Amino acid sequence: MQLAPGVRAAVTDRHGGVSAPPYTSCNLGGLVGDDPEAVRANRAAVAAELGVRGIVFMKQVHGADVVHVSEPFGDDAPPVDAVFTSEPGLALAALGADCPAVLVADPVARMVGAAHSGRPGTEAGIADALVRAMIGKGALAERMVALIGPGACGRCYEVPDDLRTRVAGRVPETHSTTSWGTPALDLRAGIEAQLLAAGVGEVRHDARCTIETGDLYSHRREQVGGRFAGLVWLE
Repeated sequence: MQLAPGVRAAVTDRHGGVSAPPYTSCNLGGLVGDDPEAVRANRAAVAAELGVRGIVFMKQVHGADVVHVSEPFGDDAPPVDAVFTSEPGLALAALGADCPAVLVADPVARMVGAAHSGRPGTEAGIADALVRAMIGKGALAERMVALIGPGACGRCYEVPDDLRTRVAGRVPETHSTTSWGTPALDLRAGIEAQLLAAGVGEVRHDARCTIETGDLYSHRREQVGGRFAGLVWLE
């Protein structure tokens, strides 16, 4: 998809790869127990399909650290949850299986970023941290366009009441209730509020719920399984 002029974004699904069950079949996650060779083959196939020169995969740890990159990390990725770049043809990946990816672009500054914003990362403000890091390198928030990727929706993401109270105390927009009436979190609503508070000019959504969408991986639904990716890159 065209996220902004000169900027492309994509969200992979679970199809078209070589991973065996229960990771069937296009698992891009390297830390979920899948055969490393299958993961490498899947990542190479995605890069070829997108026509990019490389993909930056992070070692995601549910934190709030952001790193500027110019090349893929390779097999020794640092423990970070957001990256950004000005290098054309270098795709940035945020992996998920219920946690939303946050893809951000300033098409004028020619800068893109990607963040993994699960529950701890949303509490910690990883989306805001990414925006601020990009601003520190010359981007402007009001020119930015952001896409919040698929994730567990606020009608499905059930949590204990004390956890909902704690998270909503920090990010009020996350407060939600499941369709069956129990406490829940709406991470995408919280992430959108964080992006808008940071001054981002436009926020879009891929509104698919991972728990409800069989074409996407979901840790809540499957427990053991793979990871799909939200990706962004400069043409």
